[in-house]
Amino acid sequence: MSDELSITFHGAAGTVTGSCMEFFHGGKRLLVDCGLFQGSRTLETLNRNPFAFVPKHVDAVILSHAHIDHSGLLPRLVAEGFDGDIWCTAPTSDLLEFMLADGGRIQESDAARRNRRRDRAGQPPFDPLYTEQDGLAAWRQTRPIELEKWFEPTPGFRARLWNAGHILGSASVELEIGGVHLLCAGDLGPEHKAFHPDPQSPAGFDHVICEATYGDRKRDHLTIKERRRLLRAEVKAALDRGGNLVIPVFALERTQELLLDLAALITDKQMPAVPIFIDSPLANRATGVFSKYAGSLEDLDGTVFDHPAFHFVEDVNASIRLNSVSGAIILAASGMCEGGRIRHHLKHNLARRESTILFVGYQAEGSLGRVIVEGATRVRLSGEDIAVRAQIRRIDSYSAHADQDGLLAWLEARQPIAGSLFLSHGEAAAIEALRHLSQSREFAATVVAPALGETYRLPAGQPAKRLKTGDPVLQAAIGRDWQNSYADFAANLKSELAQIEDAATRAKAVAAMRAVLERYQQARSARRVRSRP
Repeated sequence: MSDELSITFHGAAGTVTGSCMEFFHGGKRLLVDCGLFQGSRTLETLNRNPFAFVPKHVDAVILSHAHIDHSGLLPRLVAEGFDGDIWCTAPTSDLLEFMLADGGRIQESDAARRNRRRDRAGQPPFDPLYTEQDGLAAWRQTRPIELEKWFEPTPGFRARLWNAGHILGSASVELEIGGVHLLCAGDLGPEHKAFHPDPQSPAGFDHVICEATYGDRKRDHLTIKERRRLLRAEVKAALDRGGNLVIPVFALERTQELLLDLAALITDKQMPAVPIFIDSPLANRATGVFSKYAGSLEDLDGTVFDHPAFHFVEDVNASIRLNSVSGAIILAASGMCEGGRIRHHLKHNLARRESTILFVGYQAEGSLGRVIVEGATRVRLSGEDIAVRAQIRRIDSYSAHADQDGLLAWLEARQPIAGSLFLSHGEAAAIEALRHLSQSREFAATVVAPALGETYRLPAGQPAKRLKTGDPVLQAAIGRDWQNSYADFAANLKSELAQIEDAATRAKAVAAMRAVLERYQQARSARRVRSRP
């Protein structure tokens, strides 16, 4: 078995987060990515599961890019014994210094916040997944490597990185292992994206692993000028309402693209120079890394981020003072509203009819952002029920991912694929749509939609063979969970009860719901009695 090359999917299989692939050959173990699961609380609990491998037995890691769903478990991997190199591009390494440390701070602050909540009284303390110091320790193990240059991450494994066009520093990973030629796409950017050239990599492989985030969707292919016209219309409508325009952003890339466009619109007098607050210390540091590499990026000069309308917010108290502003633009992380300062701004703006919440990024199933985008009238935020009265808007043209047409074009350019095409990093509908199209175009001998925990043998020139089925417990964590349903139920319960015609009937409805819970408690007690020796 040790002489056969195998791949195991530990994340981003049937879901868009938690990217982690394990390649094993000749007793050596290489990870491509080691990311955080993001979305529902149930999915996020997978981050606390024991690793499916022994961290100190991992020989090396190759990181496709710095997004947390690809890098966010590196601090835990290092804390539990991994002491090898983390290979990545130089911009990725620079970004990780801030990304991983910030991730640790968020873990620590979220743990403290949860422990303070009244609805957790009497429960065991909630520990952070890792700390800021763990994040910095992982960053110190990064080893920058140039694009298109062969290197040996561990004996018997050759690798080369190619521009993926997704975000600053992003790469596809080409591998040669035991006579097998492979390509891991990583996350692929769309054509003509701001800052970066189109994705590049060679053709002709035994096996290809490709993302499928937008495998079921086509977008209008807009120029940067056309995209700015869309943004201008949204900004004008939001400011005309008299309230704030709150934009949940990913600290890395999405923030910088928006700043690029907002600065251009103000400079060209297409919008007023209203205050624009960038309320994310991580986004502020990532913007500094963009400035460092401005000379090698498209559409960018070194001064655009110094626009006088931009106010970079660092201090927590300064963030809180934004509660009193109106008619401003507030950019805050995280992009899917699962943590960070955006939740604070949502809490103070969602219930205001004059406010606008503009989504400009992908919202994973089970995330708060997805719940809001799909039309929730009330949401639960940090234990409180919040009415959604603000205007909810969305622009898809800022996506850092290739759409269905872009993915198909990229796969066509990788031909021939002699063995198997694996479709990962997507929800079920997106993967199925791309799988069907890939099969009809005969992109590979077989097209595989791997499940979490599955292992495949990867022979040269032949289709992959499944060696181990996926873990149903892991797969059950994907998608909306009971906590999403509970939050929706609890947030709307009072208003729905109020719509019942009279007090007596409302009391009966409450009693009926309580009776359901009591039956479950009685059944559980009966099972415990029967199980006693």
